[in-house]
Amino acid sequence: MHILTANNIVKKYAHHTALNDVSIEVPKQSIFGLLGPNGAGKTSLIRIINQITGPDTGELFFEGQKLNPNHTAQIGYLPEERGLYKKMAVGEQAMYLAQLKGLKKKEAKILLTEWFKKFDILNWWDKKVEELSKGMQQKVQFIVTVLHKPKLLILDEPFSGFDPINANLIKEELLKLRNEGTTIIFSTHNMGSVEELCDHIALINKSKKILDGSVKEIRKNYRNNSYEICYAGSAVAFANALWTGATIIEQSKEDELHKVKIEIRKEVKLNNILQAVLPVIEIHSVNEMIPSMNEIFIRKVNEGSEMPVSNNFTE
Repeated sequence: MHILTANNIVKKYAHHTALNDVSIEVPKQSIFGLLGPNGAGKTSLIRIINQITGPDTGELFFEGQKLNPNHTAQIGYLPEERGLYKKMAVGEQAMYLAQLKGLKKKEAKILLTEWFKKFDILNWWDKKVEELSKGMQQKVQFIVTVLHKPKLLILDEPFSGFDPINANLIKEELLKLRNEGTTIIFSTHNMGSVEELCDHIALINKSKKILDGSVKEIRKNYRNNSYEICYAGSAVAFANALWTGATIIEQSKEDELHKVKIEIRKEVKLNNILQAVLPVIEIHSVNEMIPSMNEIFIRKVNEGSEMPVSNNFTE
């Protein structure tokens, strides 16, 4: 069952096409990564899902119903461009935003107190927002986004500005929310977070969707028959034993152990390679090199780009 379905979405601004026939399906109770370079169309799609803008053509469905204004109460949205009223007290502002989400004052105070304790910011309740660091302000905004327990939570670059400890705290809360039934869409450049958190992804580039599916299946499908072998013995004997069955991509030596990365020819099996080298060296470990989402991201984007995309999506 999909909580959100977008069919053939097109969105144009003047002479610029932001989304060109984009379709996605977001499974219920999953973490869905919406990926792509800057300007690819991700934020345009997020704004359409939130009904801030509408598509020129195409349809969206929320739990099987055509998306309508009543669904906004069931969606939580944390945009990348964040902002709080800087002269307002933190607790007062959080209470105000919580009540805008439909919570009663008493319920909002109880829930906010719990979340503020969890995020270790309760002692900032009566401070003005301008006295908080950027990270603390982001904690407050995250809290008020999830407080009303939306069915669908949409986060645009949720880890931007967080130090590793607080980024990890947010990740833990996202996993907990997913396990409790929330579906999460998040847009990010951090491929490490994608591998760590996402069940499914869609990759958009130049306004078109160029890849989607489960993270496990995508990584599996992009395997290229590469392995890392650690061994003791003669590097020359190892290379000679490989003959034409595999190509050495990279090799190094630490203490008495050699570490070599090889790519095996498609018609050759790993067992054939191991049988060939075992008589001349001592194998300590063999690991398949499954490509990371960062590598797949760069490869797919570069396939349709005149200018290569640099390996900079881990920051």
